[in-house]
Amino acid sequence: MAEDLTVVGLGGSTRAGSTSLTALRTALEGAGAARVRTTMLDLRELDLPMYSPEHGVPTSVTRLIDATASADGMIWSSPTYQGSISGALKNALDWMILLGDREPAYLTNKPIGLVATAGGVQGLQSINAMEFSVRALRGWAVPLVLAVAQSRTVFDSEGRLVDDAVAAQLQALGAEVARAAFQFRNEGTCDYADNRQFTRPSHTDAGGQPSPIQSQGVM
Repeated sequence: MAEDLTVVGLGGSTRAGSTSLTALRTALEGAGAARVRTTMLDLRELDLPMYSPEHGVPTSVTRLIDATASADGMIWSSPTYQGSISGALKNALDWMILLGDREPAYLTNKPIGLVATAGGVQGLQSINAMEFSVRALRGWAVPLVLAVAQSRTVFDSEGRLVDDAVAAQLQALGAEVARAAFQFRNEGTCDYADNRQFTRPSHTDAGGQPSPIQSQGVM
């Protein structure tokens, strides 16, 4: 991996002790271990105003747009609220209309890793919502996603991650985003070969080989 690549994480929630922010931070650790620079945009700290085309562009939005435009890849992470992504993340994605004036426009040739946390088992609904936005913004959604279900058993009461297997999967997702960004930089395209699938570090199949994580999400 080239160290001049940057992966930007966007997510969290407006709540202190956000599980989705912890998940995002862990995924970025995996990208960093793949020798790329990482930047995290915490939605609680960023405190974006509600999108309106009639208003000027405040400093917080400029920070979001500049970081996104300069990123070689991104990781988005959201809690699951009422079967979809948080309003805070959707608002940030609405502001990305300003990327239309950049070259290349929007998220062209940027791989986007998708993470969701859920109190129950509906995390894939948030993943699907994010994937629709990735496509609308001309990005490339990394096929392997991570929907963390039953978050109360994976994170403690202060939002700290306590499940080592989930931590490893999040870090692997971050590494895959870094790999995809590297391939886009060098080849202008990206593939998803079978030998690049993530593996569960603690599970093996009947032949003693690591079992691949399902490409449509880990619940």
